[in-house]
Amino acid sequence: MGARVHDDGPAVEAEGLRKRYGGTQALAGLDLTVPAGTVCGLLGPNGAGKTTAVRVLSTLARPDAGAARVAGVDVLRHPARVRARIGLVGQHVALDEVLSGRQNLLLFGRLHHLGGARARARAADLLARFDLTDAAERPVGTYSGGMRRRLDLAAGLILDPPVLFLDEPTTGLDPRARAQVWDAVRRLVADGTTVLLTTQYLEEADQLAHTVRIVDAGRVVADGTPQQLKSALGGDRVDVVLTRADDLARAVRVVGAAVAATPLVDAVGLRLSVAVTGRVAALAAVLRALDDAGLAAADVAVRRPTLDEVFLRLTGVDSPTARPDGEKVGA
Repeated sequence: MGARVHDDGPAVEAEGLRKRYGGTQALAGLDLTVPAGTVCGLLGPNGAGKTTAVRVLSTLARPDAGAARVAGVDVLRHPARVRARIGLVGQHVALDEVLSGRQNLLLFGRLHHLGGARARARAADLLARFDLTDAAERPVGTYSGGMRRRLDLAAGLILDPPVLFLDEPTTGLDPRARAQVWDAVRRLVADGTTVLLTTQYLEEADQLAHTVRIVDAGRVVADGTPQQLKSALGGDRVDVVLTRADDLARAVRVVGAAVAATPLVDAVGLRLSVAVTGRVAALAAVLRALDDAGLAAADVAVRRPTLDEVFLRLTGVDSPTARPDGEKVGA
């Protein structure tokens, strides 16, 4: 398939979306823009409003306020036209396990009012695209988790939509199956599909997303490329893993003095982490300071911030495991 030709303008745009369920404010003025032909990762803690946003944008829920357009079509005024331009793959695989892979795709094609010949051609094309031709006649109940998810993706693309919503598509998959789904998503985007991805795996967003929107309490609290968001934390960090718990307090003072910054402490993991500038000079200074103080370290390394740290910082936690004073959090 050749690259998809896009109209001018973003593939997905939302402004001021609000949605309340009883006493819960699921969306509190969410704004979103997704350029055509890109992957936008929508991240946030449970209950942040990610799935509600997908439900509104895919016409499954009506917002209380705000506006949205998908593939150039107003979601509120023309929901049927939007549904003809999107694919939606939910958190749970929506396949009949008794039917074969090919029969499932034929069923979805007929449900979307494709004629018999067109449905058969589309099913064959999708089975080939997702490397499922050899398993096409087997019952889906015999498929591995990764094969089922790839078939589920294929079913979401039965109409060749310009916009695809993926709501936590790799939840529960093993690393190999997850990598297979990632490869499938990359191929879709290379062909011109726009993808809005919600995920609990920050590595997944780091691998796939061109842009990331972090959602908390129903609104976007940060956006940018993964690298831009990680750079906002202040650049490099030096991590020190000690060998003895009794050395923690002194190591905090020694490392902090060496780089003129206060380390974060993971008391359980015997780990210090401190933001630095000048990665090579800072690493050398920390190594010298530890050696001069006679402190034994199991590991000392310099690294870039992770998307996990960005997520945790922006949603109210300083670090995955600790505060600067060593108090354990997130247990």
